[in-house]
Amino acid sequence: MPANGNRPLKLQFGLINHEGRYLTAETFGFKVNASAPSLKKKQIWTLEQDSQDAQVVYLRSHLGRYLASDKDGKVTCEANGHNSDCRFLIVAQSDGRWALQSEQHLRFFGGSRDYLSCFAQAIADAELWAVHLALHPQANLLSVARKRYAHLSMEDGEIAVDLNIPWGVAALLTLVYLDGRYCLKTSDGRYLSNDGKLLAHSGRSTAYTLELKCGKLAFKDCEGKYLSPMGPTGTLRSGRCSKPGKDELFDLEESHPQVVLIAANGRYVSIRQGVSLAANQEDETDMETFQMEIDKETKKCTFRSSQGNYWALVAHGGIQSTATDTSANTMFSVEWLDHKVALKANNGKYVCTKKNGQLLATSDSIGKDEQLTLKLINRPMLILRGENGFICHHKNSNTLDASRSVYDIFTLQFSNGAYSIQGVDGRFWYVNSGGLVCSDGEAPEDFSLELLEHGRLAIRGKNGKYLHGDQGGTLKGDGLSPSSSALWEY
Repeated sequence: MPANGNRPLKLQFGLINHEGRYLTAETFGFKVNASAPSLKKKQIWTLEQDSQDAQVVYLRSHLGRYLASDKDGKVTCEANGHNSDCRFLIVAQSDGRWALQSEQHLRFFGGSRDYLSCFAQAIADAELWAVHLALHPQANLLSVARKRYAHLSMEDGEIAVDLNIPWGVAALLTLVYLDGRYCLKTSDGRYLSNDGKLLAHSGRSTAYTLELKCGKLAFKDCEGKYLSPMGPTGTLRSGRCSKPGKDELFDLEESHPQVVLIAANGRYVSIRQGVSLAANQEDETDMETFQMEIDKETKKCTFRSSQGNYWALVAHGGIQSTATDTSANTMFSVEWLDHKVALKANNGKYVCTKKNGQLLATSDSIGKDEQLTLKLINRPMLILRGENGFICHHKNSNTLDASRSVYDIFTLQFSNGAYSIQGVDGRFWYVNSGGLVCSDGEAPEDFSLELLEHGRLAIRGKNGKYLHGDQGGTLKGDGLSPSSSALWEY
């Protein structure tokens, strides 16, 4: 495992047929069709590999059932597990599209609308599917061969693949989907060209088709060559290979939130002075940045340093950045207090900042010294996905849609514990008197972010209410609790 301790993201995607329609698993009758114009929940498929034969894949629907084909070419999506009719081979084409071949019956899967079958003996246009990744588009990129992470290197004007841990905002990459191809966008908004240069605008040289090999990703450029890390710093650019080997393979990993914490004394919490945590620094460096990893079950949180160690509760309420593994003593409960947070350690006490800046878990209640300002540093570009889709500007009004298959990229700006959210046109989000979230504000309005669950956050307006998607798919700012419709992948 790489030092980040992450698992590669499960590959989830939509499959688009020759008519531009998505393969859909209907909720009733386990039927499949290719009728949907966009990628929503019913159009998301998860790729699972066979444990014995890496070439064989299974396609699991949003209902947890598997796509299958019988000897007559009849296609269903009812199977509960991996049976022989569910085994498919991916036959990748030069344009990045896939043909799916039944391993058992050697026929190809295709068709249109309600007329899908797996009976074609050869591949024609109707048997080709374009792949649209359904993952959240912001992630960390790990080179399989080098076991190092990609990051923006400002001084060299390139993406370098030489990080042991994907640290700071530079390690965040955004996969932008454009007309069946993908661009790699850096945290400062530039696009990776196949010669390794970073360009202000996307074009032919910045567009890649995704290929899958043994569950890993390869990026094929417009000349049919593949991205790989080159030279001592692992400069990411296209090499000479027209077939992907180990050097050309990558994993996408979830990008955890990274934060800095400011104590009541106005200083940053740091490990610069040694292993004991203290709020005694005036500037933000890697030594003041911590990765928050939220447990899926308990919702408790660990804090990890750039050296890879976790905060741990030690004797007499002390907190040290020394643990190499997670345990009960590395878990903290986070209480969200408007624009501040309080942390409760495993001993049931709140973390408090002492006069000398030292952090100790010794308080029974929350006062000024138990409050910290938490600032999210690795999402300057914000892409939000809710249970029904992405947040996107509404075409004909100043409101926002919360159920779109395409996303807008918003800018997040921090000030005194609060955030403002800005659209591409430079205007700001605000909640109007009717409870609608609008996107044409002249001045920034304060919102608070609460990192409540693994991979999901809630947003509160200055009215104290939560932002959520309503039944019609519009973003409202009148939610009373952080229910499932008010949680956003980010």
